[in-house]
Amino acid sequence: MATRDASPSDPREAAESAEAKTLALEGGRRLTYAEYGDSDGIPVVFLHGAPGSRLLGALFDAAAEERGIRVLAPDRPGYGRSSPRPTPEGPGEPSRQPTTPAPAGFFDALLDDIGAQSAGLVAFSGGSRDALAVAAARADRVRHVSVIAGAVPPEASEETPRTQRLLSWLATNAPAVLGGLFRGQARLAGRLDPSLVVAQYTAGDATGEIPDGVAAVVRDDFVAAVSRSRRGVLDDFRSAAAPWDISFDDIEADVSLWHGDADTNVPIAGAKRLESEVPAARIREVRGADHLRTLLWSVPGVLDEQRRAARSLDPDASRDFSGSTAAAESHHCV
Repeated sequence: MATRDASPSDPREAAESAEAKTLALEGGRRLTYAEYGDSDGIPVVFLHGAPGSRLLGALFDAAAEERGIRVLAPDRPGYGRSSPRPTPEGPGEPSRQPTTPAPAGFFDALLDDIGAQSAGLVAFSGGSRDALAVAAARADRVRHVSVIAGAVPPEASEETPRTQRLLSWLATNAPAVLGGLFRGQARLAGRLDPSLVVAQYTAGDATGEIPDGVAAVVRDDFVAAVSRSRRGVLDDFRSAAAPWDISFDDIEADVSLWHGDADTNVPIAGAKRLESEVPAARIREVRGADHLRTLLWSVPGVLDEQRRAARSLDPDASRDFSGSTAAAESHHCV
């Protein structure tokens, strides 16, 4: 059974001390990322949700350090300090057409920057689409995919929550309005208690307290995500109701779908339908967990499976770790 304690330390320190590094991409674009965990460890790329930023990777810091894992957490395109996806521009506002997933080139850039041939992929919530797109396009460089409380394609969702439908409609039909709403939320969140943001990712009937340090990181992550630009969140919500256009058959890596049975942001039924569409995908159900608690409680198990995947391909890739916990088996509950 995977432990529900993501880290005994306060992740605020990791978020505050993580250096932001910016890479130059083709076409004058840029990609900014931060590192957490063991700087000499097994590389794993973490893709935040919608909205989100590199700061959320701090929730993995202590557990990654213990397991010898190096977490690379980029600002996905259009978030934080990273350039938006290359999409056509309309007069005065972003294109209203659904965007394609982030080019796999950003994944290549991260790995090339640290001199790694391959890495694991971990995605939270809205980052799942980019993770699966990269896994399909870069089968030779992706070892294992762990999707945590991941968004699902519209065809896999029996009933999209009302808030998600509204955000997608606004992103498509009134992007300036939605951008203004997020900008205003970010200003408020920066001044008020972190619970304002945490409430967006939690459900009242879920169990377990949210530590103050975690709540502060979640709040700071939201502010960093949309303070400079809203292009990332507009692209994500505009694309949420459109076909993903990903060839799941091209994914060669094993895929784990960690999902809470109390998740109201992305109901688990959609993840179960996605499991049947993605080769080698396996559901790992997290009992009593809502959207945010699924992330917190699955961190140790996710990092353990990433470490095992690296060792299965290269037995010398990591040092022995006697404190590793066992990940849940398919359809078993954490």
